[in-house]
Amino acid sequence: MASINIILRNKANKKGLYPVVLKVIKDRKIKVITLGLECLKSNWDKDSGQFKKTEKNYIQRNRVLLKQREKALAIITEFQLENIDFTLNQFEEKFRGKKSSKITVSEFWKEKISDLNEAGRTGNARAYKDVYTSFFKFQKNKSLVFREITPSLLDKYETYLRSKQNTDGGIGLKMREIRALYNDAIKKGIVDEKYYPFKVYKVSKLKGKGIKKAISRDEMKLMEALDTEKYPHLVDTKNYMIFSYYMGGMNFIDMMKLKWDNIQGDRILYIRSKTKGRFTVKMAEPVKKIISYYQSQKRPTGYVFPILLKENLTPMQVENRKHKTLRKFNKQLKEIAKIQGVKQNVTSYVIRHSYATNLKFAGISSDLIGQSMGHSDVSVTNSYLKEFEDTVIDDAMSKLLEEPILKYAS
Repeated sequence: MASINIILRNKANKKGLYPVVLKVIKDRKIKVITLGLECLKSNWDKDSGQFKKTEKNYIQRNRVLLKQREKALAIITEFQLENIDFTLNQFEEKFRGKKSSKITVSEFWKEKISDLNEAGRTGNARAYKDVYTSFFKFQKNKSLVFREITPSLLDKYETYLRSKQNTDGGIGLKMREIRALYNDAIKKGIVDEKYYPFKVYKVSKLKGKGIKKAISRDEMKLMEALDTEKYPHLVDTKNYMIFSYYMGGMNFIDMMKLKWDNIQGDRILYIRSKTKGRFTVKMAEPVKKIISYYQSQKRPTGYVFPILLKENLTPMQVENRKHKTLRKFNKQLKEIAKIQGVKQNVTSYVIRHSYATNLKFAGISSDLIGQSMGHSDVSVTNSYLKEFEDTVIDDAMSKLLEEPILKYAS
């Protein structure tokens, strides 16, 4: 819900008069719009939001204010009737007479990033910002409006991305962000659905062609066997890797935010940042050893791992810290793999993926694996599980043929 008030600005202008403004509040955000009127503070009735009788032409001026108030309420009602979740910028543009179709992609995109940051969804905000930067390196025209994002323009952007050595997966990620932005613009009445370019330009064609990678159980054992006395700078990365793997493929962000309060007896209870699902996981022996290691450090914060080094960080500070430490974590995982002779490109995602795949090879059902990873749908789990390698299938077939023929003939 939105509310409006007509008030005086707190600060007088050079003439010693206070401008009259319309104050609009929505979703705890405020927009102040000047109304072109001003007066002495003594001539303003704060309670009624009107000029006092001591103001010259107060009747006519109050009629102007009444019309402005009615106009503002009518705009809000119109948005509600059209089921449009409007932004304060959209309200101002309509109040001032600017058509929604004139709102640029750049303006809408920047406001989306700002809204996400304000809501504490800094990871999503960073993703939108990264694609914004990429798109406007390709498309220099910041006055571009949504109906000008055509299938042809998207084809050209795809070609541009390929020239910058982007993979299908990377291009698909960027196009999905733009598609989500366009859908939001349609929902908010910025652009008509008839201009929607993704009916023709199909993002689905950009699915990664390679099978998602995972390391085998033997390769994971090799990674776990790293001699940290020989490579002491890799102690934390090795610990984070083992912890993530044996905690059901825990995400880095959830490890980073984990507190000592989350440890209850031999279990760890936490809420996953991405899905807000609640988890309770029994600690395996490798996890218990890691917990003991960090307990002995007796750091002043309540965090288990030395990643967030201060309490009460802002969402943006947390996001920046995650970005920096996750990059270091992935870089050092590759270093461990190289030292231990693992040929695979190992990342934090690969470790999480390997947990799922290795359980699948051990005969655990996809449903149970998905439940342990916090997936709401088994199709998400299946996307993690790589196809069984030819050698595994060959081995299964050979075992079938090894069975005595008479057993099947009887």
